[in-house]
Amino acid sequence: MGLLGQLAGGLLGGGGGGGAAGLAGALFSMIENQPGGLSGLVQSFQNKGLGDVVNSWVGTGANQPISPAQVHSALGADAISAMAAKLGVSPDVAASGLSQLLPSVVDKLTPNGTVPDHSSVMSMGLSVIQSLLR
Repeated sequence: MGLLGQLAGGLLGGGGGGGAAGLAGALFSMIENQPGGLSGLVQSFQNKGLGDVVNSWVGTGANQPISPAQVHSALGADAISAMAAKLGVSPDVAASGLSQLLPSVVDKLTPNGTVPDHSSVMSMGLSVIQSLLR
């Protein structure tokens, strides 16, 4: 797990398990390890026909919801299964949790309506993690 993933898990009350803390940690690790970082993650959603949805999270307007099936489609079965295994939950539970968490996290990581470079995302990560505590 990457540094932000460890911080998210620790600050939110634990690094493992299928709860919000484990899921947040796994999400930040996925962003850290994604080719292209946050930009690559956004591109994955755009490539799967979910550009309007993910662009709403990046933009400054209201965030569109995403279904667990759409998360599964955008990230792929392997990524969802790997995350679920780390969390000790089913892939359906992992995808469902991500569908709730992704819009907010991506929104907070793109406060100016654009995807920042990877180093900026990493520096913003702690404040985003702290905002999840509220």
